[in-house]
Amino acid sequence: MERSRMNLPRGPDTLCFDKDEFTKEDFDVDHFVSDCRKRVQLEELRGDLELYYKLLKTAMVELINKDYADFVNLSTNLVGMDKALNQLSVPLGQLREEVLSLRSSVSEGIRAVDERMSKQEDIRKKKMCVLRLIQVIRSVEKIEKILNSQTSKETSALETSRPLLTGQILERIATEFNQLQFHAIQSKGMPLLDKIRPRIAGITAMLQQSLEGLLLEGLQTSNVDIIRHCLRTYATIDKTRDAEALLGQVLVKPYMDEVIVEHVVMSQPGGLQVMYHKLLEFVPHHCRLLREVTGGSTSSEKGSTVPGYDFLVNSVWPEIVQGLEDKLPSLFNPGNPDTFHEKYTVSMDFVRRFERQCGSQASVKRLRAHPAYNSFNNKWNLPVYFQIRFREIAASLEAALTDVLEDAPAGSSYCLLASHRTWSSLQRCWSDKMFLPPLAPRLWRLTLQIAARYSVFVSELLLRPISNENAKDIKKPLVTGSKDPSATQGNSEDQGSGPSETKPVVSMSGTQLVYVAADLLKLQEELPELLEIIKPKLEMIGFKNVSSISEALEDTRASLSAYMPALSDRIVRDLSESCFGFLKSALDVPRLYRRTNKEVPTTASSYVDSALKPFYQLQSAHQDKLKQAVIQQWLEGALSDSTQKYHETVSDVLNAVRRMEESLKRLKHARRPAPAAPAGPCAGRMSDDDKIRLQLALDVEYLGEQIQKMGLQTKDVKSFAALSELVAAAKEQAGAEQP
Repeated sequence: MERSRMNLPRGPDTLCFDKDEFTKEDFDVDHFVSDCRKRVQLEELRGDLELYYKLLKTAMVELINKDYADFVNLSTNLVGMDKALNQLSVPLGQLREEVLSLRSSVSEGIRAVDERMSKQEDIRKKKMCVLRLIQVIRSVEKIEKILNSQTSKETSALETSRPLLTGQILERIATEFNQLQFHAIQSKGMPLLDKIRPRIAGITAMLQQSLEGLLLEGLQTSNVDIIRHCLRTYATIDKTRDAEALLGQVLVKPYMDEVIVEHVVMSQPGGLQVMYHKLLEFVPHHCRLLREVTGGSTSSEKGSTVPGYDFLVNSVWPEIVQGLEDKLPSLFNPGNPDTFHEKYTVSMDFVRRFERQCGSQASVKRLRAHPAYNSFNNKWNLPVYFQIRFREIAASLEAALTDVLEDAPAGSSYCLLASHRTWSSLQRCWSDKMFLPPLAPRLWRLTLQIAARYSVFVSELLLRPISNENAKDIKKPLVTGSKDPSATQGNSEDQGSGPSETKPVVSMSGTQLVYVAADLLKLQEELPELLEIIKPKLEMIGFKNVSSISEALEDTRASLSAYMPALSDRIVRDLSESCFGFLKSALDVPRLYRRTNKEVPTTASSYVDSALKPFYQLQSAHQDKLKQAVIQQWLEGALSDSTQKYHETVSDVLNAVRRMEESLKRLKHARRPAPAAPAGPCAGRMSDDDKIRLQLALDVEYLGEQIQKMGLQTKDVKSFAALSELVAAAKEQAGAEQP
């Protein structure tokens, strides 16, 4: 505290430390030095400390000079102070003794008062116990007196007035009994109470028996006044649950035993719905008076109602659940998922209709919080039902996602069975015949798993080699090395160092590859439709964050669309290879015209039509499954690749023809004996080389015409312009050599 009050003189701003550091309670020299060394060298720190030391010394001298007189007179003012202190010590000691004596006297007085107060408190407690016991005895005697007087009056009173009179007397007895119970609880443990307890037990049994009999009589005679008096009496003695339990056993249980009969429910069609309908009829037919008295009906008057009762929740519903669990155990059996789904749907509809019979929202909340309500919901083994459905969908889907690519059934919008089964599985998850609201999270997860499984299946298809066989001939896996599995296995066994078994390499046709692309595009288009199917189901369970579901489906669609470029490349490559497999027949054109004396060509070669056949098949066979833009994109890509190779092939052929022509000319010049020899039998006719050039020109021209007939432009086909220029030049050369 003293350090914090010091006002040290201010030093120059160039100091490497803060003067307030010296006045801190936790000032430490080592820490101060180490902290300053981080900023300056020790020599500079020492210089700053010496400078500030001089400032402190100067300030101290100035302070002493300022109060010098006080410093000099300090010792003079203290002369005789010890004598004055000695004079004060004697009266202070006397005062201390007097205070101690007074303190002991006061303490003794307080102790005596506390003892008297505790005794008085004990007396008051005992008095209260006695008063309670007196009140208990008075209540017992009063109730017994009322009972005895009632017994004597019943012998002479008219029978018609007895129920109402008995109800009023029971209310009086109940009021007194309520006070009796209160005082008996407060007097618990008193010996006198143990002597009176048998009398209290007799009164309790008599009161309970009278209330039960009177309530049942009121229900049998439909006497609202008797029912109201009984229920008020039960509420007065805090036995409302006893009244609800009594009605459950006497009124509700016999009806449930009569209606809930397993062989009757199972033997007739719609038996479960009929049973639930009868259970719902119990409330308006048998609980009308009770609901009017307790305020559970809209027609009941507020002034005449008896609050505190909810017979539908505490009497009817527990007996319904108990009857279903005991007498209809097969209701909750999930072995047959279709039957289980139907039973669960009908049962939940029954629960909703039962909730609508409750008189208020508070009653519905009490019903949903009741243990019997939770027990009924927990009886439905929904996880087992989901596992059965999961296995059904997974088995069906995996049976379609095999190495054998089968065609989709007739009428399907998909081409392959695998895609058809995937879409039907996605729809089935949210169909009315399978969907259950509590399973919505699991079904959503299953939806994403199905989409992911199909995505993996498509990625595996991209790794398969493409076969030139038709789709119908490729239903069996192809094995490398031999078409006969047994022969392959035999060869493997004969080889000592080779593997014992050859893994089959499954291939797929170009048509199946197109089917995969078409199905992939179709599935992407129908995913928004799946969202529209899911939305109402999620709204049913109160799920409002539909945007997250939409985003997840959009991510699924994006993951599926990511395979389209690779699929398109493989389709284009397959079409290009099929096309060029025929276009390379241009290499055989020289053989057809060299030294064969064939006529001058006027039509294109047949290999051009064969080369274009895959493109026509693609357009005609898949135009209803694929968009025209997609087909044209594939055609342009395949024609561009094959035309480029065709250009190289035609160029090689023309170059070979030119070289052959030049070689023959040199040979003829070398063998000619005279400069003016006749032209020979070929004079005036087109040479074989020109026929070859003309044939190639006709082929290319026909190819361009067919490209345009397919709805494409030759300018969009790469290398076709260069190919046209190449054969046009060759055609001009052939025409120029004609006489």
